[in-house]
Amino acid sequence: RFSMYHIDEIRNKIHLGLHTVQNTEDTRYPGTYSNHDDSWNFSKFKNNFKFDIISRTAREVEFDMIGIDTPFANAFRRILLAEVPTMAIEEVFIYNNTSVMQDEVLSHRLGLLPINVDPRLFEMKLKGEKATARNTLQFRLKMRCKRNKKAPADATNPDKLYTNSKVYTRNIEWEPLGDQKDW
Repeated sequence: RFSMYHIDEIRNKIHLGLHTVQNTEDTRYPGTYSNHDDSWNFSKFKNNFKFDIISRTAREVEFDMIGIDTPFANAFRRILLAEVPTMAIEEVFIYNNTSVMQDEVLSHRLGLLPINVDPRLFEMKLKGEKATARNTLQFRLKMRCKRNKKAPADATNPDKLYTNSKVYTRNIEWEPLGDQKDW
């Protein structure tokens, strides 16, 4: 049997052990603890919930939600992510891939990159439609990994053994189509 103090301890504190983190889950479900009412109550939620805007710009907002259960906060986060218009790399044409990474894996990873562009400036490209400045962004990635001739003979670190052993987003160049450069 749990005392009220023990229940509050479980709910409100994360315990850091030497190798573990405990009490990270939410236990506020009806029937979890006997003789304790965990049913959801709108007036209680309304009194406890606090929404503080920390900073706000034209492109982002930072806020704190206080007094909200983890599942509700996560649902709110997912709704926000789903409603933010975004663009992603969808089609990848590989001319010559000499890396150890397979074309499909490289294409998938490129599709995960965030593209800093306003999607409202574009139209959805339909299947079979030609690429235009209004429905396509074009990028170029041209890298060549070479053995570093100045690397020490006993080196095992790829960063020392090779030049360009890693590819970063800064290596991807935007190639404007049509009048995109003027936008």
